[in-house]
Amino acid sequence: MSTLLALSRPTDWNFPLFVHVLGAMVLVGGVLTGASTLAFARGNVRFLRLGYWTLLAVALPGYIVMRIGAEWLYVKEGWDDLPDDAIPNWLDLGYIIADGGALLVLIALILGGIGVRRLRSGKGSGLLKAVMVIAWIVLAAAVVAVWAMSGKPG
Repeated sequence: MSTLLALSRPTDWNFPLFVHVLGAMVLVGGVLTGASTLAFARGNVRFLRLGYWTLLAVALPGYIVMRIGAEWLYVKEGWDDLPDDAIPNWLDLGYIIADGGALLVLIALILGGIGVRRLRSGKGSGLLKAVMVIAWIVLAAAVVAVWAMSGKPG
């Protein structure tokens, strides 16, 4: 017979966790939609712009909400009171991926903004292809972060 071990957390952690997970879902959805739209645009200016604006209007706010929830939960759970060597690996991995992903999204948004401006003169699709590649990299990193946050290895 197998035994199920259930852990519970204080209910006052539920809302910050909800904010964090909601932001992460919006971020991943925005990056996936933006990258897919850029991938399937095939030079169509309307879809290239849509892919960029999806990253700007959906993924970036999703990141901000995810990060607010993460910091709120970090303080609420008391991780900020522990020494650095007591912080679990999965939490460090989440922070590394979040920070690196934010940097890559900002680079993609800057390149994409330049690319969208150049679309008026018939150029800029190469920059938007670079944005697409960066978005797929961020998405792959997000999958690793989801694995780390849900599985809590190490």
